This record gives sequence, structure tokens and C-alpha cells, in this order.
Amino acid sequence: MAGRRPEVADIFRRYGEAYRNDHHASLSAAQRRVMNAIQACRTAALGGHVEKCDRCGHQRIWYNSCRNRHCNKCQSLARAQWIHDRQSELLETSYFHLVFTVPEQIAAIAFHNKQVLYDILFRAVAETLRLIAADPQHLGAEIGFFAVLHTWGQNLLHHPHLHCVVPGGGLSSDGLRWITCRPGFFLPVRVLSRLFRRLFLKYLQRAFDSGTVRFPSSLGRLCDPHRFSRYLAQTRTAEWVVYAKAPFAGPQHVLDYLGRYTHRVAISNNRLLAIEDGHVRFLWKDYRHGNQRKTMRLSAEEFIRRFLIHVLPEGLHRIRYYGFLGNRHRQEKLAQCRKLLGFPGTEPNTAAPEQPEDYRDRCEQLTGISLRQCPVCRQGRMVEVEQLPAVPAFMDTS
Repeated sequence: MAGRRPEVADIFRRYGEAYRNDHHASLSAAQRRVMNAIQACRTAALGGHVEKCDRCGHQRIWYNSCRNRHCNKCQSLARAQWIHDRQSELLETSYFHLVFTVPEQIAAIAFHNKQVLYDILFRAVAETLRLIAADPQHLGAEIGFFAVLHTWGQNLLHHPHLHCVVPGGGLSSDGLRWITCRPGFFLPVRVLSRLFRRLFLKYLQRAFDSGTVRFPSSLGRLCDPHRFSRYLAQTRTAEWVVYAKAPFAGPQHVLDYLGRYTHRVAISNNRLLAIEDGHVRFLWKDYRHGNQRKTMRLSAEEFIRRFLIHVLPEGLHRIRYYGFLGNRHRQEKLAQCRKLLGFPGTEPNTAAPEQPEDYRDRCEQLTGISLRQCPVCRQGRMVEVEQLPAVPAFMDTS
């Protein structure tokens, strides 16, 4: 690793086998697949090809990517494609960013019931925003927004929360007017917090009553309905955190935000500092102490454990759309929004756009960055001259 920064993949390659052996019984199939994918990403284990410059003769080996959504090296193209798809959906209006967070007592239950609790989080947040926005005492409009699930804090501990991006207004009930929110103010966070708390606890109680919430031995006492009710009582009077950030400085600023948040994983490689003596050092931001940048040192075992906490259940969508951005009527409602805002634009093309099959052409189309240009002479093009088959490597298939 001399001469380059360490990567999460290096940690898995060096300490992953020991971690699998020590924690075999507790590792889920999804976590094993993520470890395998990140460990093999852009190595001979996945195969690849040899490219040669048609001008200067420079050669390079290009190994295939794992394309796993938890791999921090495989998000760039997916992020660029997602932003490209969203660009045509931006409206010429202000945008707001809200964050909904659950208390520690709820996070503890969610840790062992991720599919159920994350779905409840999405549902409670979506209903909260839509109900308060529709109330004539506040906005009195149908809004549209998307929500992005993050499950981590800067220290990699479990911290589930939703980031929501919302245009500053919405459609009247009859769809004939655009209702704009007050300048610099979307909805009252205290009102949002109270309704969010009530709805979340209502849906959590329903899930408990239906038997879909499970508890490990450490929380086994909560299987008893009376103890579960007493446990939730602590959260019924607590203030649930709903944070409204400053409004975006325009639609283009929203796109800049999207690139940073939508396809994040628990930790990026550029935060890693060193892997040494069985420990990992990485940068983190301490939000409780003035956003100070600090260095954290964890054992490799603890680092892997924290990273794997954030592996999502199979099939769980971490980006979801609501209101007039909902998939069913998105195009027609966006067209009406633009018309009412005085920026009708062009009619959306409902036909699926042609996308290049080759990822290099797709990357250039979306980002303007050419992966075919020779990195040495900058004039020739890299041409594939040989296919490299996958080389068998250790994979946990249990």
C-alpha cells in the first residue's frame, strides 16, 4: 500500500478472513456478499481486460468493478446517472433540506429490525411532510420530495436518519395554482417533530402487535407487551430531532448536494489514514464539539463490525419519492408545476433514452470524463487488446 491511501478493501483483505471465522454465526448473507464484493472489486478476482494506446503504445490493465451499492469505489457512475435523471425534474423555485432522526431507544430496536423499522421511518416521515404541508394553516399544498436513508454517524455507529429535499411550495388541491412557502421558511420543525413522533410510534406499535418486530437476548425483556409499552413511554415525551438546514441557493446547488448525499456509503476511502498493528485510523467530524475534525483509532475487528452495521437488507430502496415526485404521476405533475411557475420548458420525452452499453461511453456521456483517452500521451485512445478471465480467489459462500 506504499504510495497510496488505504482503502476499505485493504482492511477486508487483511483482516476479513479472521473476522469471518470469529463472527461466522452472526454474519448475515448480505454482509458476507458485501465483504466479498468489496474485497474483490477491481482485482483479478473479477477479471478484466488489457488496453493499449493506439498512438504511444502505453498499456494498462483494467479490472472489473463489483457494482455493489455498499462499495465506495463503485458509486461514481451510479451517482452521475441518478443526477442526470433528476436534472430534468428540478423546478425554478427554492429548495429545502430537512433531516429526521429517531431517538437512541428506537435506533436500538432498528438495529435488529432494519427492514421493518427503516420502512416505518420512510412512511412516518413521508406522511408527516405531506399532512403538515397540506394543512391550510401551514402551506395548504401538495408537495413533492425525495428522501435518502443514511444509517451512520461520522464515527460509523448506528444512527438512522432521513435526508429530505423539498421544493419550497406545491400544488393547490385543485392543481390550478402553485402555492409558494414563506421566504426562507418551509414548515415549522416543532410541528413536524411532534407528528413524526406520533406516527412513527403508532406504526411501530402495529408492527409489534403483528409480531414482525424481533428482539435479541439483550432486549428480550421487550417481548413482553407491558415492558415494550414502558420502553416506548420514554420516547413519547422526548423531543424527536427534525432539523431544517438553510435553504439551497438555487436548483443548481441542489444538484451539488445530490452528488454528495444520495450515493454515499458509511465511510469513503479518503477518510482513511492508516492500517497498522491491527488497527485502523480515520478522520471524523465531531458534530457535538463544533464540527471539529478528529482522528479515531479502532481495532480492525471493530472497524469491520461498524462498517457492516450499515449493510442494508436486500431489496430495500434507500432513495424514495413522494407527492408530485411519486413515480406514477411524476411527469404530468411536474409539467403542471412548471407551467404554474412560468417555466413550462419542453415536453418531457417519455421514451427511454438510449444509453451506451459500454460503461466507458456511459461515463463520458454523463460526466464528460473520457476513460478511453491515453493517460500518458493524452492524444491516443486506449483500445482493448486482451480479455482477462476471473481468477478464483477466496469467497465466503456460506
